Amino acid sequence: MITLEAQVGALLQAQAASLAVAESCTGGLLGSRLTDVSGSSSYFWGGVIAYANAAKQQFLNVPEALLLAHGAVSAPVAEAMARGVQNAFGTEYALSVTGIAGPGGGTPEKPVGLTFIGLARPGHSVEVTRHVWPHDRAANKAASVEAALRMLLAALQARADG
Repeated sequence: MITLEAQVGALLQAQAASLAVAESCTGGLLGSRLTDVSGSSSYFWGGVIAYANAAKQQFLNVPEALLLAHGAVSAPVAEAMARGVQNAFGTEYALSVTGIAGPGGGTPEKPVGLTFIGLARPGHSVEVTRHVWPHDRAANKAASVEAALRMLLAALQARADG
């Protein structure tokens, strides 16, 4: 079976497209999965692990006002992170992940497992999906990475299909 990251990589190569990632709650797991594929340096340009709000502001240009108004775990911040890393690296595609992996940190409004994934791509506004994973910390992180890869794969397949 071909892994998700290998499928994504093959489509990025076929389309001569590049990718960067902005990660918060996944802590580099998305970048790790992408670089598990031999030859990934031809399309994966890098990423930013911006765990602290200050890092989101400094390295991804996420406005402080956005963080104050919506919190780090929100659709607007996922959108800003994706656009910020896309601009920083100059790539066609960018993924962002921000969430509450657990076991602590949740509130009634933002429960443990709440995750937002952003996808920036050519000719489209940033798409953001919302998930609430019911797992432990490691499984929530893994589920977020799987969802991000599937989101990108679907966009790449749609582009390939015309």
